[in-house]
Amino acid sequence: MNVSSKTTEAAGEKQAQPMKQHCENHAECMKMIQMILDGEANDEEKEHFRQNMDKCMPCIQTYHLEKCIKDSLQYKVERRPCPERLVAAIKAQLNH
Repeated sequence: MNVSSKTTEAAGEKQAQPMKQHCENHAECMKMIQMILDGEANDEEKEHFRQNMDKCMPCIQTYHLEKCIKDSLQYKVERRPCPERLVAAIKAQLNH
């Protein structure tokens, strides 16, 4: 199936809508993508984004790219506990 021929349902009837090639709300969509990937978006926000993302090629591409980057970083970054000495030094600096 060609992405540009993707269909959506509107008011109970099917209508063919071409995939948008430009996002009019890019900055807002970027914030929402980050919220979703960080687990900060609520169910309503996620559903709203999913419905809009299905119609917008830049949002689909950005979401997949950001998700890939986040997944790669989580896989590559070694998690180690912070030394207590460093924690104490940071706290001391913050309290001055």
